[in-house]
Amino acid sequence: MPAKKPKLDIKMLDHILEKMVNTVEVSKNEIFRIGEQSRQEFESLADELQEVKRQVIMTIENGDKLESHVKFARKRLSEVSKHFKNYSEDEIRDAYEKAHTLQMELTVNRQKEKQLRDRRDEIERRLIGLQETIERAESLVGQISVVLNYLNSDLRAFGDLLEDAKQKQDFGLKIIEAQEEERKRLSREIHDGPAQMLANVMMRSDLTEKIYRERGGEEAMQEIRSLRKMVRNALYEVRRIIYDLRPMALDDLGLVPTLKKYLDTIEDYNKNAIYKFVHIGLDVRLSSKLEVALFRLVQEAVQNASKHAQASEILVKLEVLRNQIIVVVKDNGKGFNVEEKKDHTFGLMGMRERVELLDGQLTIDSKPENGTIIMIQVPLNG
Repeated sequence: MPAKKPKLDIKMLDHILEKMVNTVEVSKNEIFRIGEQSRQEFESLADELQEVKRQVIMTIENGDKLESHVKFARKRLSEVSKHFKNYSEDEIRDAYEKAHTLQMELTVNRQKEKQLRDRRDEIERRLIGLQETIERAESLVGQISVVLNYLNSDLRAFGDLLEDAKQKQDFGLKIIEAQEEERKRLSREIHDGPAQMLANVMMRSDLTEKIYRERGGEEAMQEIRSLRKMVRNALYEVRRIIYDLRPMALDDLGLVPTLKKYLDTIEDYNKNAIYKFVHIGLDVRLSSKLEVALFRLVQEAVQNASKHAQASEILVKLEVLRNQIIVVVKDNGKGFNVEEKKDHTFGLMGMRERVELLDGQLTIDSKPENGTIIMIQVPLNG
C-alpha cells in the first residue's frame, strides 16, 4: 500500500507564497526596466530619424542641382571637343576637369543619398519593433501587477482560512457539497422543464399524425415521423444530461444500483465499448457525501477511459469492507506515461484532490499501449 502524501502546513505555504511574491516582483521590475530602456532608445531613434529625413531632402536637392550642372558641363565639353581648334589648351583642360569633378560629386551625392535612405528605413523598422516591445512590456507589467495583487491579497486570505488540516478538509468538502447542490437544482429544472416539453411535443406529433392520416398527405406524414424521431433523440439526450448532472437513483437506491445503471446507460450510448461492473463485499448504504464522491470518481475514471484511452472494455469493481472501500477501474485502452503531464491529466488531478479530502489514496498504474488501472482506497469510519 503506497504511503500517504504529506500535507502542506501553513508555514510552508507562507514561505512558498513569499518566494513567489518576491520572484514576481523582481520579474515585474526587470520588465519595467526593459520597457524604459526601449522607450529611451525609441525617443533617441525618433530624433535621429527626423535628422536623417532632413539630410535626405537636402541630399536630393543638392543632387538635382549637381545633375543640372553636370548636364551643362557635358554640353560644354561636347562643344569644346567638337570645335577643338577654336579653344586654347587651358580652356580644353578646364572643360574636362570641371565635367569630371561635377560627375564625381554627383556620384558621391547619390551614394550618400542611398546610405541615408537605407538608414532611414532601418530606423523605421527598428522603431516598429521597439514600439511593439514597449507595448508588450506595459501589458506584462499590468498583468503582473494583477498577479501580485492576487498573491498579496486573495491567496494570503485563502492561506489564513487553511490554518490546519481540518479546515482545509472542511473547505474542500463544502465546495463539493455546493457543486452537488447545484447539480441537483439543474437536474430538477431540466427534468421539469425541457424534458416535459419534449414529451408534450411527442404527444402532439402523434395527434398530428392521426389527423393527417385521416386526411391523407403521405409526404407530410413522412416529415412528421422524421420530426418525431428527432424529438425522441433529443429527449433521450436531455435525460442523459440529467443523469450525468445528478443520477436520482443515487439518493433513492444507493451507490451500487446507481453504478450499475450508469454503466448500462453509458454502454447503450457508446456502442464501441463493453462496460462491466463487479460488486464484492457488504451491500450497505453509505453516507450521502461518500456515495456522491465515489460515484463522481468512478464517473471521471470511466469518462477518461472512454474519451482519452479509447478503450473497448472497461471494468469497474467495487469492494465494500468493514473498514474501507476499494474501487478499481480497469481498461484495455492505449494507456499513458504516468510521469508525463498531458492535457487530460487535469481530470486525474481533480480525482486525487477528491480522494485526499476523503483521507483516501489513489494509485494509477498505466503504460503506453498496456491499458490503465486506477485503484481508490477510502477508509470507512463506523
